[in-house]
Amino acid sequence: MGLTVLVTGAAGQVGSELLRAFAGHRVLGTTVDVAEREEVDAAVLSVRPDRIVHAAAWTDVDGCEGDVDRAFRTNALGTRHVVEAARRVGAHVVYLSTDYVFDGESDRPYAEWDEPRPPSVYGRSKLAGERELHPGDTVVRTSWVAGRHGRNFVKTMLRLAGEGQDPVPVVADQLGSPTMAADLAAGVARLTVEARPGVYHVTNQGTATWYELACAVFEAAGQNPGRVKAIATADLDPPRPAPRPRMSVLDNAALRLSGLPLLPDFRPSLQALVRELRG
Repeated sequence: MGLTVLVTGAAGQVGSELLRAFAGHRVLGTTVDVAEREEVDAAVLSVRPDRIVHAAAWTDVDGCEGDVDRAFRTNALGTRHVVEAARRVGAHVVYLSTDYVFDGESDRPYAEWDEPRPPSVYGRSKLAGERELHPGDTVVRTSWVAGRHGRNFVKTMLRLAGEGQDPVPVVADQLGSPTMAADLAAGVARLTVEARPGVYHVTNQGTATWYELACAVFEAAGQNPGRVKAIATADLDPPRPAPRPRMSVLDNAALRLSGLPLLPDFRPSLQALVRELRG
């Protein structure tokens, strides 16, 4: 029999895909509130996993800006609880983190060894979670995730396309690495099984602005991408409470330099996701 893997945040868009990504291994999911230390202990001790993929987080970027304590209680202290419980059973921890740990002011993609400087509460709380891990554990940073489960940008664009809103304003001055949850889960599973320590950036290949991604969603849905209107972040009405990184592209340098497989280009995976979401 293979490894026993416990996935926190199992109902989320990445967690739900992780439950399907570990072929040949025993995978269990939990939706326990990681901010509750006793609940985390009970969940981990009842399973005694070999690996824990910690996908649970409060990912409402603007919500975090308005409730700092909740952000740090879930994303930082919650990670401390998971790591503490993992040590009790000898489990290796893989923590899902974010491009928001960077300030987005770079003129090139961010590598794993670049210095984090998060300007938002969400980014600071996720970086604090990274710092709760032990040196032998794994951090996986990703960005612009979309999948079949939960709320995400792709689903929002499909809804607006179906509602006939015209035009659909989307910011064109933020650049990122769109990442499909199923592809991400496969990459995380590989690192988890091998218990690769350190920080890894794991995203689909290819880059886009939010505007370009919206146009790609419209096109994949058979809609006219000309309905999407490019705007500047400064023109958002109302403005977003949390600052957004201008540059969110993550260089998958640790994967590439280690000779590990990179995720595929995001475009075919996006088209497949759109087809599935449209039924």
